[in-house]
Amino acid sequence: MMSVSSSNMAISMGETPASQSRTRIAFPNAKVNLGLQVRKRRKDGFHDIESVFLPIGWTDTLELEGLTEGEASALHAHGLAIPGAGSNNLILRAHALLSQEHTLPPVRFHLIKAIPMGAGLGGGSADGAFAINMLDTQFELGLSHTQREALAAKLGSDCPFFIRNTPAHVTGRGEHIHPIQLNLKGWWMVVLHPGVHISTPTAFAWVSPNDQRPSLSTFENSNPSDWSGTLHNDFTEAVTQRVPEVAQALKILQSMGAVFADMSGSGSAVFGCFPTEPDSDWRRTIPQGWSTWSGPMDH
Repeated sequence: MMSVSSSNMAISMGETPASQSRTRIAFPNAKVNLGLQVRKRRKDGFHDIESVFLPIGWTDTLELEGLTEGEASALHAHGLAIPGAGSNNLILRAHALLSQEHTLPPVRFHLIKAIPMGAGLGGGSADGAFAINMLDTQFELGLSHTQREALAAKLGSDCPFFIRNTPAHVTGRGEHIHPIQLNLKGWWMVVLHPGVHISTPTAFAWVSPNDQRPSLSTFENSNPSDWSGTLHNDFTEAVTQRVPEVAQALKILQSMGAVFADMSGSGSAVFGCFPTEPDSDWRRTIPQGWSTWSGPMDH
């Protein structure tokens, strides 16, 4: 079992302080979906969704190294294996995207991948968005939040959220972001990833859009004790019926006494919310090959 504690994995937009430094380090973090509604299918093939995104402290490590002219930009990946870690990776695409509008020298990225992929945690999207922020700072481009969010939207639906990286009510295909306040002081989260990759297009094929529901914006200033019976993920039922490991993971969280438990995104990671940090004995119940994270919900 791979286990990550929040004690040494803090969400950080921080980087090396001097913009002139040739090296810069950041820690792209995961998110969970507090509820996820598939509202309707769009003409462009995407879906309009509604959700509340919460950043959590499960992080990758991303280093940017400036190169001299004539060298080629590159990504060196370590940790979890990344399918398609070539030029189509969101980190290198972020550099290529900014290079279309700005004269950027070549860079080398070093990524230590710890956030599971195909888990509904947004780890790849975070890497791409953090790369935009790092390049903006490194080369003093002076881009606004709005400009960086617009660029991130070209990389992927979840990417714009990670530019500001604060709790948000999210609509559209994920590009419309409205920061919100949640009352999470003292609450603790446990995330379980059963090691199963779920294709997002496949998961969308399992659900039926429904645009006739109350908005999730009403959950402003709420906490997990308010969510049971009212906040849910449209993908959870369909995925748990087809992927027994996800159903098992949810049962483990419920047996631990989670006040609220659900799946994140289209899976396969699930999370549970607790009023205090659970006793560490829960780790003994996790099947071999699963990965976990636990930490405070209020950063």
